[in-house]
Amino acid sequence: MNMLNKFLALVLTLTATGFINIAAAQEAPDALIKRISTDVLDTAKADKEIQAGDKKKILALVQQKILPFVDFQRMTSLAAGPAWRDTTPEQQTQLIQEFRSLLVYTYSGVISQVKDQKITFAPFKGDAAATDGVEVRSQVVQPRGDVIRLNYRMEKVDGNWKIYDISILGAWLVETYKGTFESEIAKGGVNGLIKTLADKNKALAG
Repeated sequence: MNMLNKFLALVLTLTATGFINIAAAQEAPDALIKRISTDVLDTAKADKEIQAGDKKKILALVQQKILPFVDFQRMTSLAAGPAWRDTTPEQQTQLIQEFRSLLVYTYSGVISQVKDQKITFAPFKGDAAATDGVEVRSQVVQPRGDVIRLNYRMEKVDGNWKIYDISILGAWLVETYKGTFESEIAKGGVNGLIKTLADKNKALAG
């Protein structure tokens, strides 16, 4: 690729990113979740390689369509609890990276099972002027009629809505991991927790 083509590609990327950020900032939180969920489901259903379980394609889908809308720093700090205040900047970075990777594998595992599910959304009852603690409620309807409640807690970061916690069947992800994090920190400190997460991610990547 010559220099002109590289420049044009960079301009197009920055322009597209700008449009995406503007659109996300103008959307209501429930509208954003609906758009992301519909986009992910439609893409997964239409892609034969994803339906066949192609890990690379599934990971790429998660990274492209889900990760930009998740606040991993807040999610990690909440899961780490009081210990977060005593961690060094380097430990915080490592912990965020490993927790992020673990959640990516978790999301990927869910997407690999997407077939004919449908998503419905409850009417949004939050304060339209709120910027934190906003909850968006949805239901995933399985092909056989089983219903899975899937809710999101959201905040505004630099004018854009971000997800910082997810509830599946009433169990909030942050609270679920908080107990695990506290246990690992008690046994081996923050570095022990980082190693445990890293080992788990290596196993999932294999």
